[in-house]
Amino acid sequence: MRGNDDRQGSLFSFVDLEARIPRRHPLRRVKELVEVSLARLGRDFDRMYASEGRPSIAPEKLLRAQLVQALFTIRSERQLMEQLDYNLLFRWFVGLGIDEPVWDPTTFTKNRDRLLDHDIARRFFEEVLSQARAAHLLSDEHFTVDGTFIEAWASQKSFQPKGDGDGRPPGGGRNEPNDFRGEKRSNDTHASTTDPDARLMRKSHNDGARLVHQGHVLTENRHGLVVDATVTIAATSASERQAALEMIDRRGLRRGTVGADRAYDNQAFVQLLRTRGLVPHVAQNTVNRASAIDGRTTHHPGYQVSQRRRKMVEEVFGWMKTVGTLRKTRHRGRRLVASIFLFTAAAYNLVRLRSLMPA
Repeated sequence: MRGNDDRQGSLFSFVDLEARIPRRHPLRRVKELVEVSLARLGRDFDRMYASEGRPSIAPEKLLRAQLVQALFTIRSERQLMEQLDYNLLFRWFVGLGIDEPVWDPTTFTKNRDRLLDHDIARRFFEEVLSQARAAHLLSDEHFTVDGTFIEAWASQKSFQPKGDGDGRPPGGGRNEPNDFRGEKRSNDTHASTTDPDARLMRKSHNDGARLVHQGHVLTENRHGLVVDATVTIAATSASERQAALEMIDRRGLRRGTVGADRAYDNQAFVQLLRTRGLVPHVAQNTVNRASAIDGRTTHHPGYQVSQRRRKMVEEVFGWMKTVGTLRKTRHRGRRLVASIFLFTAAAYNLVRLRSLMPA
């Protein structure tokens, strides 16, 4: 017998959101790991808010919503709020009831900035990392450093001479065509009026220059988990090496090996690693000069292993840029970009821990 195509809605629903999510859904294990980390941040959340007044959005829900945005490649906060309104899986993960209203995008971003002011992204990252450490998934001897460009949320037209009025192109239009051919532009004389922290850089001589931030990660070589991440303003080889040393010092690394690509083959950088008790397993750069890495290092079997394992760092950048939507950041200013970058690194670790840690 053919059923009727009835469209009448039900006044009440007696099925709980928890029952609608399959028991084997991969997001269940991620949520378990997230809840452990959030429970440890309770005191930090208490210090952020006054004891009296109108309740704001719960910080736990803010962080879960940001994770949904990173895990499911949602390109904007406005689209995130739209999908939270009708996606039952997202409502379940964030902690919203089936009848609870979602937030206004502006309200969501303002409350998210409050988390930024208290460096909650760093604290959340550390709590996720502590779970990996407790499960003995982190190597304490073999690491890799690398950096990548994150395209800034600013156009080439915003890169104007410093102190040159409001930076708008002549002609009166808000989107006047500009021809930069033959014009000398550098970070010393120009700055972006949209994102002053962005810098004009190019990957190679054959690549066009773009306004970028520079992201850096320190990974361990056992499972490729991120143990530290940061964003710098000056996008140069020297700043890349300096950021690597800062992450190494922040982690207190004083033994083992540190792998890196040819951009880190610098005599001063190699020497600074050795003074910290670390063995530099840096790829040799012998183009028009002698390498700072000699045969005593390259002939060791561990050097070849480090060179193979260091390429796992590219998986981190690949995930963060394609899934985590960090190929081109949606935020302005190094401080906010660094917070989102670190939070996305925590999301990557959660995805890896879901597979590495037993349920």
